Amino acid sequence: MADEKVVTAEVTETTEKTVKAPKAKTTKKVAKEEKKAEVKAKAFAKPTAHDYSVIIAPLITEKSMALIQNENKVTVKVASTANKVEIKESFQRCFQVGVTDVKVVNQIAKAKTRGGRYQGSISGFKKAVITLAEGAALDLFKE
Repeated sequence: MADEKVVTAEVTETTEKTVKAPKAKTTKKVAKEEKKAEVKAKAFAKPTAHDYSVIIAPLITEKSMALIQNENKVTVKVASTANKVEIKESFQRCFQVGVTDVKVVNQIAKAKTRGGRYQGSISGFKKAVITLAEGAALDLFKE
């Protein structure tokens, strides 16, 4: 700021025109930028054994792959007793990625016949669709 004042004073002396100093950023804009910086630099705690028991496995289907690519959402199987808050905190600790939203769905069990003669069933499970924070990315297929 002191350097800018010196420069504007020199300009006014030589050209005799008044030059306005650049406007300072408003406090709202500064606060938003600081929030963004805090979100990016946010470090998460180390995962516990409970965190690994809440998130069971990624759910890989055509629809879930499209969600990952287009909308930055990850679909995972979770424990049937887990709630949204537990899922969010566990996911953040395990993958060190910010989470903005969690949607939970209970997939019901289905009865199936195999070969027209044998009865069987597909077990039900709970799945969560997790929206990652802006700028965050997660690679589920590391080699």
